[in-house]
Amino acid sequence: MIATFLHQRAPRLAFATFAVALASAGAAHAEQPRSGGELTFGVTTEPACFNPHRSEQQNSFIVIRNFIDSLIAKGADGRFLPWLAKEWTVSPDGKTYDFKLRDGVTFHDGAPFDAEAVKFNLDFVKNPANTNSAGQLLLAYQSSEVISPTEIRLTLSRPDSTLLESLASIRLGIVSPKALQSGDRLCSGGPALAGTGPFVFQSYTRGQSVQLVKNKDYAWAPGYAANQGPAYLDKATIRFLPEYSVRAGALSSGQIDVIEGVQPTDVSLFKDQPGFQFLVGPSGAQTSFTLNINYTIPPATDVRVRQALRDGADIGALVESVYLGTVRRAWSNIGPENPFYNKALEGTWGNDAARANALLDEAGWTVRDAEGFRTKDGKRLTIEVGYPQPFVRDNRDVLIQGVQAQLRKNIGFDLRLRINTAGDWAQQKEKGTWTIYPNTYLPADAAQELQGNIGEQGFIKAVADKGDKELFRLINEALQATDVEAKKQLVDAAQKLAVDQAYIVPLFSANYQLAAKDTVRGLSFEAQLDSPASLHGVWLASQ
Repeated sequence: MIATFLHQRAPRLAFATFAVALASAGAAHAEQPRSGGELTFGVTTEPACFNPHRSEQQNSFIVIRNFIDSLIAKGADGRFLPWLAKEWTVSPDGKTYDFKLRDGVTFHDGAPFDAEAVKFNLDFVKNPANTNSAGQLLLAYQSSEVISPTEIRLTLSRPDSTLLESLASIRLGIVSPKALQSGDRLCSGGPALAGTGPFVFQSYTRGQSVQLVKNKDYAWAPGYAANQGPAYLDKATIRFLPEYSVRAGALSSGQIDVIEGVQPTDVSLFKDQPGFQFLVGPSGAQTSFTLNINYTIPPATDVRVRQALRDGADIGALVESVYLGTVRRAWSNIGPENPFYNKALEGTWGNDAARANALLDEAGWTVRDAEGFRTKDGKRLTIEVGYPQPFVRDNRDVLIQGVQAQLRKNIGFDLRLRINTAGDWAQQKEKGTWTIYPNTYLPADAAQELQGNIGEQGFIKAVADKGDKELFRLINEALQATDVEAKKQLVDAAQKLAVDQAYIVPLFSANYQLAAKDTVRGLSFEAQLDSPASLHGVWLASQ
């Protein structure tokens, strides 16, 4: 089977730190889990959309995973495990997948989960008439056939080495067909957004919080879960607390139980401190935080301009200054714990103002205006970074401001940071008019990450006819490669080309950090997301 072949051969480095971290975190707590109680979780950003098929905001998945399950699960060791599907087989040509589904599963709205529901979800997402962002995970999906209520066959147009990864993703999480037919209001959440997850979405108060209540019938947890029954907690409240000091203060004073997005200067308040615990997640599934450059729009059409932008600042020093050693400087948009990370890129670019200045001189940007910025033919050397407000978190805007200041001082480059809206970004993406987009990207499969960021189906899709065809070829072949070594070579080459041509400027390798009361048990991270797992396995110890 193709799936088995991939997992026997795939490197496991990406998940080693994750497994060790969780084992260490849990070693001190040998008590038996107890049911009951309520928990409050403070998060940095409010989801712009709660529909898993439409959301492009990684922090939204911290909330969504509590009420949305996936067809299959991904364990900490990289293996794919049962979830809503019990088992599956893959044809020798890699174009047919047969899934056997769990029986007795129900959606929160009372509708049965069955093969028809799976088919409806996949067809709905694949249909370009239905607005969503998850369709790019189903590029090879052609059709599905319901064999019986618990059996479904998926047919692909070509082999897809990333399909199991896609089906494990929350972005292809299974939603009640009745809910999907209700239209765009699913972005607003609430009980109408019915999944099969361990919690039911009870209510949403914009700007404040989400209320979740236990799904008492839950008995179909992912294969990696220690808890195979209903959630231990009766209720969970997820509060939106964008201010670092407010989150830390709320946890310190006992007003809330868990926070994510711990400010580097606040780590010492919770790490190794009595009454608290501090957990660090992996950085293998999501991409590094990266400046993605639209190289089809001047002046970024000139590789010398892009390379000057890439090399004109000391990114390592800036990352250290902002994050105080809590994250790693990035060399690729693929995370360093991903087994397909191209380690050979380390130290090959960046922090070379002399070369950056020479490149800009060569490109004709030789005149300086009154503010010291370079000009050419009377026009200032300017590129805008458009950062959607709902996605701003973890001092990432501060880091970009640091890059901005160094580029101005070192090479006279006017990098402008503009905080825009999610709507602005969506329109720019649709038309291909965005200039630089800063982001991390979710899929754990490296080929999917490259496609979503710099592939012809990614951010540059609207102007892909002007894109780098060799880069697209490498990514597309990697998506189809079922031999791990062949795929690694293709992904390595794509990463190198993207960095060499300065289509991207990787900044730092992101990871999630949790701080919590020491009475909170079972906190963990989902390997497929790199983010905090659902609260399904979390319970409260007696004080």
